[in-house]
Amino acid sequence: MSWIAAATATTSPESAQQAIGYPSLFLLVLFGALVPVIPTGALVSSAAVVAFHQTAPFAMALVFVTASLAAFLGDVALYWLGRRGMGSKNGSRWLEAIRSRAPEERLAQAQDKLAHHGVTVLVLSRMVPAGRIPVMLACLLAEWPIRRFARGNAPACLAWALTYQLIGILGGSLFPEPWEGVVAAVVLTVVISVAPSLWKRVRAAG
Repeated sequence: MSWIAAATATTSPESAQQAIGYPSLFLLVLFGALVPVIPTGALVSSAAVVAFHQTAPFAMALVFVTASLAAFLGDVALYWLGRRGMGSKNGSRWLEAIRSRAPEERLAQAQDKLAHHGVTVLVLSRMVPAGRIPVMLACLLAEWPIRRFARGNAPACLAWALTYQLIGILGGSLFPEPWEGVVAAVVLTVVISVAPSLWKRVRAAG
């Protein structure tokens, strides 16, 4: 039993936090990609704040790899489920969920941009709040093979993870305490997500 006590003594709270944190981040981002109700951007930014204040040399890199991989796998899984629904006579609940989150106006815009710009639109769609699902549905309707979607989605997930990680680093660098940085990062991600819709309402009212 002495080796257990030694291992327990040498395990720092930081390493224990990492052992729990990275799998949790992976699962939450993966689930958020499949069921887009979880603020995954805020999760990545918050994880980046915590990693910023840690002494582990690869903490930031692990957040980036974990978030981008989980987002990619979640997107590809959702697209695969959508393609299965497209090929089924009765459709599927996953396809209906995608359709319900893609208003006709945004879907038409996504289809037009996809026809003119191709993969570039897919890359940018993850950077625009609520832009991912309409573009994904446009890809489904255009009958993109899953391999083509995956090739375009990979850089999209990398850019998305990097952007929200930079937001977290900004929040972490402004405040000495991690929880303060987390609050700042969450506020920043919320502002970024609601700013486009607020701007449209202001323009419409004017």
